[in-house]
Amino acid sequence: MGGDVLLTIVIVAMAAVVVILLIGIGGFAKGGAFNKKYGNKMMQLRIAAQFVAICLILLFIWLRSQGGPQ
Repeated sequence: MGGDVLLTIVIVAMAAVVVILLIGIGGFAKGGAFNKKYGNKMMQLRIAAQFVAICLILLFIWLRSQGGPQ
């Protein structure tokens, strides 16, 4: 049961990365005031979200290899 919860959290984290990436790409493609104001912040947020997602993936893999919650 615990592994299912962690897997769900991993999937949500990866989906958040995709959403942030798409917003950033959309803002970059459109240009204008949004990109000037939020372009760098979106990139920083994406990198932070990727870091969290990767850490969660590694935790999930490690717990599975230890015979933890499955």
